[in-house]
Amino acid sequence: MITWLVVVFVLAYAAIALEHPLKVNKSASALVGAGLLWTIYAVSMGDPPVVSEQLGESLMGTAQIVFFLMGAMTIVEVVDAHNGFEVITSRIKTTKLSTLMWMVGFVTFS
Repeated sequence: MITWLVVVFVLAYAAIALEHPLKVNKSASALVGAGLLWTIYAVSMGDPPVVSEQLGESLMGTAQIVFFLMGAMTIVEVVDAHNGFEVITSRIKTTKLSTLMWMVGFVTFS
């Protein structure tokens, strides 16, 4: 079972990395890979209640992250739509990337 899981994971990861040459969306590759991984795991386990509980916990954790990110991205889009970042970007005068990195780091962590 573990060998098949590793093989499917590596193939799905390669499909995600080679999105452009394969002309396959990363999301599609990830969903097919995840579905195959869960299918292989469920068939090899042979205990449907345990697999069902584990799948439910995994989906719940993923859904929590997705809903958090949707809210965060909505806030960022609203701020950006009203030029809320203009206050910050208008004050940045440097063209050196290293200086910009230090400025962003200082503002972020101070």
